[in-house]
Formats: sequence, structure tokens, C-alpha cells
Amino acid sequence: MEKPIYLKDPEDAKLFNELRKKVNQRVEAIPENRDIYIQIKAVILPLSYVGLYLLAVLNAERHWLYILSFILMGIFLVLIYLNLIHEAAHNNIYKSKKLNWLVLHIFDFVGANSYIWKKRHIVSHHAYPNVDGWDTDIEQSGLLLIVPWIKAKGIQKYQHKFFFLVYPLYLFNWMFIRDFRDFFDKDRVILKTQGSIPVVEKIKMVGYKLFYFFYQIVVPIVFFKVSIGLALGAWFLQVISASIFALFVLLPLHPLPDNAFPKLSKDNGLPFSWLRHQLEVTNDLKENNWLVRNVLGNFNFHVAHHLFPNYSYMYYNEITEEIEKFAKEHGLAYKRFPLMTALSKHRDLLKQNANNAYYILEE
Repeated sequence: MEKPIYLKDPEDAKLFNELRKKVNQRVEAIPENRDIYIQIKAVILPLSYVGLYLLAVLNAERHWLYILSFILMGIFLVLIYLNLIHEAAHNNIYKSKKLNWLVLHIFDFVGANSYIWKKRHIVSHHAYPNVDGWDTDIEQSGLLLIVPWIKAKGIQKYQHKFFFLVYPLYLFNWMFIRDFRDFFDKDRVILKTQGSIPVVEKIKMVGYKLFYFFYQIVVPIVFFKVSIGLALGAWFLQVISASIFALFVLLPLHPLPDNAFPKLSKDNGLPFSWLRHQLEVTNDLKENNWLVRNVLGNFNFHVAHHLFPNYSYMYYNEITEEIEKFAKEHGLAYKRFPLMTALSKHRDLLKQNANNAYYILEE
């Protein structure tokens, strides 16, 4: 398939070069190498996940502790994603690509798949955010309609009333359906836009999945005499808690009615330049505190990540200051909302799409 083409605007290219120069100068003026803090987390977070697992199975007779440990594993799964997996995919933790590759493969041991996720994130989402048919993050599931200019069908017309029942199953869908479909379903964005996947990666994906369920469920039952009900129940609560936590981070950053979902022209052209596209489809969050910066991977500064993915999140505070100032000076579409406002806006998007508001206006 022919790739989408961003609008060529020499003035916007000059603007981005100017912004990039300001950002580079700002970051270079920071004396310390902050990436060392992520490198420390690359040891602490996986060990914490393993430690919680051992705490659970070695105290299996104390059911409350077993369940609590598995729930906390779900929380740490998301922290590993925010702080490590996401940065490793961009080679932002270590200077060595091999070390970043090793960190990225932690994802395979917690139920996901590092190979297909990197394809989704780097080659699909970062290349064409919010572009239907190219961004896997907005790929339609059938139950929920994210893209405003597609007409709602069937159960999608009621999505704003039941989405809170679907979203806690987010990681179940990822583990059992999404990964497999992206590997084997030719109608999915990954296979349509990026070609075939090596057989060895398919074998590795299945192998890692089996190992994940082996240590999560089989090992406690067979070796630590955990009842089937307790093992399945604790694992279920782990994935539910991780799903809810993950969506609090992911939903407020792109799928909002304030953000654009650019339509491709007949010749596969996009309506914005690359710079304006990133600003039109992405927003930041107003929350900015120690917890967000140091524990949650600065997910609040998402515009900085899309414009300057070569810098780790440890520098996003300063980078965002430069972006916000630059956007005001040049009339660029920089957006920033409180977290709860953004989540409410996401529900508004679901409701608008269910009612075909955009579709009716287009007609």
C-alpha cells in the first residue's frame, strides 16, 4: 500500500527546525544525565514484579496476600510499560541498542509481545497518529467506534452506555485476540501496511504466551497447591487492575473530540504538515507532580514525546515548556487538559460517535 503523505509546507518545516533548535539547546544545558534514573528502574521494576510473584506463591495459604500480590503485579506491569518498554522501543534508556532490545523483551514475559508492539508503536502509531487505516491504536474493534467520521453500526450506537464494562477487559483482548490477529489476520493494519511477519516471530509469540500462562496459573496450582479458583481469580484481578490503570494513562492523550482524526485524500495525502499533524492529534495533561514525572513516566507530556521521541521522558518537563511557549508565539494548536476533563472528553467522543454527530454534519 502507498503510504500517506504529509502536506509539504516549507514554513512549517522552518518552524519545526526552529523549535528543534530551541529544544536541543534547552536539553543540552541540563548538566546531569537523567537517563540513569530510568536505568535504575530497569532493574528495580522487573525485580519488584518478580518479588511480588514470589511473595504470592510462597504465601499461597494466605489468600488475601496472594490476591493482593497479583493485583500489585498488574500495577507494576503498567509501570514497567510506562517507564521501560515505551522508552526501550525508542532506544532511550541505554546508548546500546542491544541493551534497549533486552529491556523491550521484558514485555514478552508479562503477556504481551515486544515484536508486534514495536511495529504498532513506532511504524504505525508514531508515523501516522489518529489516521484511520494506519494507526493501530485507533483500529476499530467492532464494539467501540473511535474514528468520528465512520458511521456507527449496531451495538456501537450504545457504546457510551456500556464502554465502562468493556474497558476493564482491555488487556484480555490484547493477550488473547489483538496480538494473534495482528500476526495472522491479513485485514489488520499491521499486515496490510507492513507486509508479512517472519515465522520465527510467530513461534516466539506463541511460546512466550504459553510460558506466561504457565508461570501465572499452572505453577501456583501444580507446585504450590493453590486452588484453581484462587489462581484464576487472582490472575483475573491482576489483568483487570492493569487494564483500568493503563487506560487512565492511554485514553486522555489522543481519542478526544478536541483532537483531529485526519482523513486521507484520494491521492493518499494528509491535510496537515508533520508538525501541525502531531499538534492537531495529540494533547497534554495539566497534572505535573513528582508522581507523574518519576513514577508514571511523564505520560502527561505526550506532545513532547511525539515531536521529540529521541529524548526520554526525563526531559519532557523542559521540552514541554519550550513547546508551549513556541506554540503561543506562532499560533500553533497546543492543547492541555486536566486528567478528569480529558477522560470526560473521551466519553463525549464515544457519545458523539454513537449518535453519528460528525457523520450527520458531513452529510
